Amino acid sequence: MGILFEKDNFSLFVRGFLGTIELSALSALFALLLGVLLAAFRVSPVPVLRGFGTAWVTVFRNTPLTLLFFVVTFMLPRLELHISSFTAAVAALSVYTGSFICEVLRAGINTVPLGQAEAARSLGMGFGQTLFLVVLPQAGRAVIAPLGSVFIALPRNSAVAGAFNVFELFSVQKTWTEDSAPIFVSFFWLALAYLAIGFAISSVLSLLERRVAVAR
Repeated sequence: MGILFEKDNFSLFVRGFLGTIELSALSALFALLLGVLLAAFRVSPVPVLRGFGTAWVTVFRNTPLTLLFFVVTFMLPRLELHISSFTAAVAALSVYTGSFICEVLRAGINTVPLGQAEAARSLGMGFGQTLFLVVLPQAGRAVIAPLGSVFIALPRNSAVAGAFNVFELFSVQKTWTEDSAPIFVSFFWLALAYLAIGFAISSVLSLLERRVAVAR
């Protein structure tokens, strides 16, 4: 267990821990924005937008995350789109997670009574105003718990980035293994770190859920 405090292992571990947090936080932000946009497309009265949203979710929700990393890492440079490994990892995680957030939000939208939208339209609101000012705020309250599951899974999914030249927690394990450190000890500290991140996300969302419940 003392491997964490040998040589410069602790600073390496902290660097990987912060790398995972940075990667997960940026991916969560872009995935949330993408998920809201796709959810709006999915319930749009415009058939082309509904078709685009449906196709996007169908493709990316059923595509292995590792394959998305391969595409953004090796295919984009062939199209003369050169981005850093970190940016590529954020893009892959955002695209993948955004499709799940879209479906969670769409399920929440379906829980809002139809009369809410009809009342908004009777007041002269358009589709965008009805969706973003009336429907989505109510839908968001209903889906905080399932959204939490998506965001808790995101840091664990970010471990794939370690295989694509992004330094994060899983990269720490690879470095320790190359230094002949006991693999079970390495995984213990990594599991502890992922547990801490997941617990922090869960606590924040639980607090948010309680505050929203009071506001109802």
